[in-house]
Amino acid sequence: MKSISIFGLGYVGAVTSACLASRGHRIIGVDPNASKVEHIQAGMSPIVEAGVQEMIAAAKNAGLISATGDATAAVMSSDISFISVGTPSQRNGKLDLSYVRKVCTDIGHSLRQKDSFHWIVLRSTVLPGTTESVITPALEAASGKKVGRDFLVCFNPEFLREGTAVADFFNPPFTVIGTDDPILAAPIHELYSFLSAQMWETSIQAAEMIKYSCNAFHALKVAFANEMGSISRALGVDPKIVSDIFKSDTRLNISTAYLSPGFAFGGSCLPKDLKALTYRARELDLKLPLLESILPSNVEHIDRAAEAILALGMRMVGVLGLSFKPGTDDLRESSIVHLVKRLIAEGCQVQIWDKNVSLGQLIGSNRQFINDSIPHIGMLLRDDIQDVLAHAEVLVDATNALSRERLIAQLRDGQYLIDLANLDRPVLKRPPELAVQL
Repeated sequence: MKSISIFGLGYVGAVTSACLASRGHRIIGVDPNASKVEHIQAGMSPIVEAGVQEMIAAAKNAGLISATGDATAAVMSSDISFISVGTPSQRNGKLDLSYVRKVCTDIGHSLRQKDSFHWIVLRSTVLPGTTESVITPALEAASGKKVGRDFLVCFNPEFLREGTAVADFFNPPFTVIGTDDPILAAPIHELYSFLSAQMWETSIQAAEMIKYSCNAFHALKVAFANEMGSISRALGVDPKIVSDIFKSDTRLNISTAYLSPGFAFGGSCLPKDLKALTYRARELDLKLPLLESILPSNVEHIDRAAEAILALGMRMVGVLGLSFKPGTDDLRESSIVHLVKRLIAEGCQVQIWDKNVSLGQLIGSNRQFINDSIPHIGMLLRDDIQDVLAHAEVLVDATNALSRERLIAQLRDGQYLIDLANLDRPVLKRPPELAVQL
């Protein structure tokens, strides 16, 4: 059994309090709202949520839960403090961190009076970097103590849905603990050891980001389903039939497919079909802002890649791969072709190697696309990858024909390698004693 203080008895804090108390831990709820404190003290839930009232009443009868407005008393009587206060939006969309800062100051002042080590677990949703730049400095300033020596800060995002919060707590999709010190974070792991879901231990910033990734994707799915439903109805198609068939595909549609960060998409289908769908919507005077934003978003990835290459200040560029994806000779709407066009327009001298692309063998619409996009492509293509390696000051990897290790091994001193899926990590080949990855 652990003694845990939970700062904030709103939705997340109340559910967390009830669920942890039901596991036999001693819970001290902390909130400036006297009504919430009185509810807990009376064995009542401060929120309406299935199962919470019963667990709080049972915990109160067992002497496992209490509440107070006194932060110092709570910290002095607990080993672990959870922070579950709100982070609402300001008018401009920026997060309001005033409640989090206030709680950190209260906990920090309390830690001045405490000799033993203390664990602090942030559950409030905050942007990546907030724990490092706001939470920890506020705690250190108020306590006069040092993180890692006198206390530990972890980030533990919650994935609770209103209406099913208790079930979500005990059966989460996964548990994420962000920490800079896995050994010191062991007591936090133990709190969740009874769960069967996978536990991820990662950096604090990654833990902060996963919460936003999940919520943004949930919002994206709702918006996508609604927009597809809207255009289906406008075209006289039953949206439920379309949705049911769409969701039955768990290999590509409802799956991990296409969810790994990388470079822009291309090919003969996705760009063309998005253009056709959004054009038809405009003919119907139907606004589909999500679907209309996909192609502009795709172009941004190409622009970012071009800027990353140009920022190196070198104009001799070698590109490995030209087709819209590895393993094909299809150049139609290839994002690499568009990238090459941008580099040429910026004055770069480009040479290209793609083991699957031979200009003499291109036919039909595939050849027509190249003739329209880069009619002098034949002057840029090389049959031997070694020619491209010898030419390039910057080598752009847009294929999986060679492993990253083999490419790095073939770099010469002063030559850069850029992986389009990792633009912020170009490799610069230097003599062995100076080798570095930027």
